[in-house]
Amino acid sequence: MTDPAPRTDPEIPGKPTSASRTTLSHIMTATDTNLYGTGHGGVIMKLVDDAAGAVAGRHSGGPAVTASMDEMVFLEPVRIGDLVHVHAQCNWTGRTSMEIGVRVMAERWNESTPAQQVGTAYLVFAAVDAQGRPRPVPPVLPETDTDERRFQEAQIRRTHRLARRRAIRELREKRVAEGLLD
Repeated sequence: MTDPAPRTDPEIPGKPTSASRTTLSHIMTATDTNLYGTGHGGVIMKLVDDAAGAVAGRHSGGPAVTASMDEMVFLEPVRIGDLVHVHAQCNWTGRTSMEIGVRVMAERWNESTPAQQVGTAYLVFAAVDAQGRPRPVPPVLPETDTDERRFQEAQIRRTHRLARRRAIRELREKRVAEGLLD
């Protein structure tokens, strides 16, 4: 569900990165934990998807659906009682898709220690119309050096994502041609 090439619609004005940036916060409770007593990865992934979805909808000005989660890295465990902050922003846009970068931070709810980064993720969202068909999105306008770096890194991830997809498709077609059906 990602664009074949990064294109923008000249009729749609761009939006700065800050226009759709958002933070979602959540206190981890006992119902959010796994068998080890730490934050369940699936709970954190849902928070990540929720925050990224809010950014995608804000940036595109309407509905957007998760097309892929490129990468989710858990750096540190999250504990019961941690206040989790999920920061998300639009890093890159194509014609109908957007890469949303997410940083997950955690801090003890009852301490005044700084929040610690506990995870990162990159998701691709596709903007859709009322019938579920892809629709154009505004180009993202990086505002800072960090935004520009994220934009460039997102282009690299996109290139790798498309190359990986193409290589897998070609391998499968080759196996079918050789009569090696899976």
